[in-house]
Amino acid sequence: MTDATTIAERYLAVWNETEAERRRALITEAWTESCSYVDPLMRGEGHEQIDALVAAVHTRLPGFRFKLAGLADRYGDNIRFSWSLGTEGEEPLIKGTDFAILDGERLKTVHGFLDQAPASL
Repeated sequence: MTDATTIAERYLAVWNETEAERRRALITEAWTESCSYVDPLMRGEGHEQIDALVAAVHTRLPGFRFKLAGLADRYGDNIRFSWSLGTEGEEPLIKGTDFAILDGERLKTVHGFLDQAPASL
């Protein structure tokens, strides 16, 4: 069984990848075919829509990077972890916590919560 930190880091690698072809390959590795993502700002189903969501974040926040914040937890097919988003060397602008359901070692559903975000998002 893959540990929670490895799964969370693989997930964040998708969000940090700016090269479209590599990002789509990472999505295929990390997510099931019938996957879904939802947070207070966006929602998507399937690899293509999740790729479009990630690309939109890169367009809106160029140069921003996701980092794992604290420890990731897993029990069975459930995982939770917190993250931060910002530019290198600066205090993170956005922080959040994601809860996911796994299918095997791949993400099936992810529900994202924003713990800290500017009002202009």
